[in-house]
Amino acid sequence: MNIFIQIWKSLYSPKDISRFRFQGIGKTIGYVFLLTLLSLLPTFYYFSTSLMEDVRTTGALLNNELPPFSIEKGELHSEAATPIHVDQGGFTIIFDSTGTVTEEEVERFPTAVALLKHEAVLVANHQAQRYSYATFPDIKITDQDVRAFVTDLESLLPVLIPLFGLVLYVLACAGKFLSVCVLAFFGLVFAGVLDKKLRYRHTWVMSAYAITLSTVFFTLMESMQTVVPYGVLIHWFVSLAVLFLAVKEVPSSAQRNS
Repeated sequence: MNIFIQIWKSLYSPKDISRFRFQGIGKTIGYVFLLTLLSLLPTFYYFSTSLMEDVRTTGALLNNELPPFSIEKGELHSEAATPIHVDQGGFTIIFDSTGTVTEEEVERFPTAVALLKHEAVLVANHQAQRYSYATFPDIKITDQDVRAFVTDLESLLPVLIPLFGLVLYVLACAGKFLSVCVLAFFGLVFAGVLDKKLRYRHTWVMSAYAITLSTVFFTLMESMQTVVPYGVLIHWFVSLAVLFLAVKEVPSSAQRNS
């Protein structure tokens, strides 16, 4: 059966999933690889386009909006008398050499880069990372150095983005295979409760197809950039429910003997 037809049938037919249990492990592994790849496409697209836009925006803002500055002896120095806030479509750059803006104020923004008096703060999806200038007390950094770094980073994006995609794919595949392995153990429990004669290899194959519905659902939500509350719990509940129904469709020992 064509692998894309298998994806389609796995969305609505536990009976077909139960029939896939005799399929070879190699084809099932290929199915998991493909399913993982398809599930990452929205995430990779939004990340890559956002990163390219943010780097270009940062370069333009450094050239046009920020005054000359330097970072030395653990502090940011410039002639700016007041903090500078620049907002570009939800991406915020904050420049403050006066010490007025605090890290807590920066964290209120969903996406931001802040050069503060004593530290730099990077905020992505409301998650903040701080980098103290005191870590490099003997190094002097100027605005020309930062502009050169941003220019170099922009030129490296055609290499960095595919590399990030590869790392993300490898990690996602590892997580997906781990989920299938754990789910397969639950499949054995279901088989025992329902009096179905199944081995681990059977439940492993069925588990690989049982995660399809949940994976496709969250892929669609990601493509629409919609956050689903309790996503992990929903994923496991749906996958377990589909696997249970698939195991239920397997003929029992009594049915086979009749």
